[in-house]
Amino acid sequence: MKIAVIKTNDAQTALLARLMRAEAEGEGELGMLMVGNVGVNRVRGDCLDFGDIRTIEQMVYQRPGGFEATQKSYFYQRAREQDIRLAKRVIQGERFHPATRSLWFFMPAGDCPAQWYGQWNTGRFKSHCFFSPTEQDCPQI
Repeated sequence: MKIAVIKTNDAQTALLARLMRAEAEGEGELGMLMVGNVGVNRVRGDCLDFGDIRTIEQMVYQRPGGFEATQKSYFYQRAREQDIRLAKRVIQGERFHPATRSLWFFMPAGDCPAQWYGQWNTGRFKSHCFFSPTEQDCPQI
């Protein structure tokens, strides 16, 4: 059995699953896993804009800097079992490039910019661009 990289309970795992689905269902399972990586990284990071983020709830509902999906009705649908399984994978430390160390992602109208919030682009998966801090900025992730 793998050890979780962040502390969660069933409700928090379901919340992360709902976020992953709402932000990236159209990107398939891998896209959803990458969104989960960003969420887990924000909880683990203790750096930059996420220095006071310690729980899934704080990460999901952070203002400013939270997720647009929390303002959409589909975010509030009950978590599906397949989404909960994906959330558990990232909670247990699975990472997926280009979101391995990412703290940000977004869906631009065109090409990915080189930087976002001062962090470098680490790659694109389908519609989403991912951005990661330097090792010096966030050694915890």
